[in-house]
Amino acid sequence: MIGWIEVGADRPAETEKFYGELFGWTFADDDDSVGPDGNPYRIVTGPDGGAPLGGFYGTGGKAPQQAIFLIVVADTAEVCRQAEGKGGTVLVGPQREASGLVFARLTDPAGNLFGVFTPPARP
Repeated sequence: MIGWIEVGADRPAETEKFYGELFGWTFADDDDSVGPDGNPYRIVTGPDGGAPLGGFYGTGGKAPQQAIFLIVVADTAEVCRQAEGKGGTVLVGPQREASGLVFARLTDPAGNLFGVFTPPARP
């Protein structure tokens, strides 16, 4: 299941304006994360105001400008292992955030970037 989208841009305010006007998305700072440009990671919410859809970040020229999808998986490390066995490449191996969320960035055999993540365990 696709559980998150993520957009990195050298001009994040302009990119937010584009997507906000096009899809009715709103943006708010994430107090726990920053982008490569040192500014807050921004959480995206749809026009219905429901659960967050994804995140935006400024690249500051330190990361690629990209829009990727992230897939929810039960075990990020295992998916990375399987992807490599099928011709994929792990670009960023499993990383654990303070919240317990584990994520990784990969490419498929054709070079397309995507991500996977395992949500934090529920108490």
